[in-house]
Amino acid sequence: MTSLLIFLALSGATHPANHPDRHRDPLPNLRTTDMASDTLRIDTADTLRIDASDSLGFRAPADSLGLADFPEKTVETADTSDFADELTRLSDSLHIRIGKWQQAEVRWIVEEGDIPEVIPSNTPDSVFIRRLNGMNSFIPLSYNNIVRNFLVLYSERRNKSIGEVLGRCNIFMPIFEEVFSRYDLPEELKAMAIIESALIPTATSRVGAKGMWQFMYSTGKKYGLHIDSFVDERLDVYKSADAAARYLKDAYEVFGDWALAISSYNCGAGNVQKAIRRSGKRNFWEIYNWLPRETRGYFPAFIGALYITEYYKEHGIVPVTEQAFGPIDTIKVDKMLHFTQIEKVAGIPRKTLRDLNPQYRHDIIPGKEQEYILRIPYRYTNQFIDKEDEIYAWKADSLFNPVRLKKLKDGMDGERIVYKVKSGDVLGKIALRNHCTVAQIKRWNGLRNNNIRVGQKLIIYRGGRK
Repeated sequence: MTSLLIFLALSGATHPANHPDRHRDPLPNLRTTDMASDTLRIDTADTLRIDASDSLGFRAPADSLGLADFPEKTVETADTSDFADELTRLSDSLHIRIGKWQQAEVRWIVEEGDIPEVIPSNTPDSVFIRRLNGMNSFIPLSYNNIVRNFLVLYSERRNKSIGEVLGRCNIFMPIFEEVFSRYDLPEELKAMAIIESALIPTATSRVGAKGMWQFMYSTGKKYGLHIDSFVDERLDVYKSADAAARYLKDAYEVFGDWALAISSYNCGAGNVQKAIRRSGKRNFWEIYNWLPRETRGYFPAFIGALYITEYYKEHGIVPVTEQAFGPIDTIKVDKMLHFTQIEKVAGIPRKTLRDLNPQYRHDIIPGKEQEYILRIPYRYTNQFIDKEDEIYAWKADSLFNPVRLKKLKDGMDGERIVYKVKSGDVLGKIALRNHCTVAQIKRWNGLRNNNIRVGQKLIIYRGGRK
């Protein structure tokens, strides 16, 4: 049997002058190299062999941008797990012939031998290629069978859920564009939020990554997000996007390549750096086989997400209309304030308050501790201001009873995580890092002694409170 395979590197369009040296050349022709057959191999026919991962699940941002190795944190979000499940059914290896994009010419190559299982599609490769090239993306967008499968999944296999995501795009993408522009970053990065959370502000993974940008506890703290018993700014649409922008800016300064910076958001800079060391290369597709299996599909999925935001109409996908709040106003809060007070006195529905302010865990804004921001529909602004004193006074004694507040704080102090033991770990070190005790870790995990093994997964409640 024969297979029709194609690999094109589509160079990014020229970006405005504020990015003079960030343009990357297309993937160059690879020279003949002999490598171990069970890893990346380039043979005398200039064929790139990439062993496809048996798992393309995604992981949360690493705990730091440092170049240390980080524990794995597997994440399941609303829509990406279904994509990953379909990709696990791909064949164990893909043989991709290297070609180049030359003007409008496409090099079609028929290759004998192993045939990669690709997801059937009614869209020809030439159409996908033309559309990717027409996006004029500042971030170079590659095309091969791996990318193609993600394009098909997003455009043809998940039409209903993608329609819902696209409906949320109308609400949140302008926010991300403004944030990335402020940090002088490519606006295409906004598509990462589709992969991370399907644009659900309150998305939470099974290991504790939260928010639209799926920050783990320690990563969020590192990038200035306030997290305590009452407030979790990982759920704040604006502040979490700002933190993600700063992370990506740091990552680009480390790698100088957007594909690698984007991949590091998934597995951590340390794992990308390790792949670079082991491969001796600095191009995403050349280090592909050395990346963690869960990360190999992350950048291709990014290309798929970016593609569908541009070409959903061509695939007959209709965005699901989301409720629009209209213009939003911000109110500075420097006293204790409960959503119930606002609802009862100012008439703003509790659901509206929660939708606009998901970072407040118990419908309480602890303004007494520091100043916070409340977002409300602009049409309610005058009503809130006119009744502000009445709002703060309404049943304040019962809503903010010290005993009740302490109970809430004590009951929600611990952030649950799943920690994967790595080489050199001991329970004392893990406990110190997570502000708990060895005895607590042993109790949470049913350990009879202090022995742990590399790869073992431990349930931990940060701060020691379960």
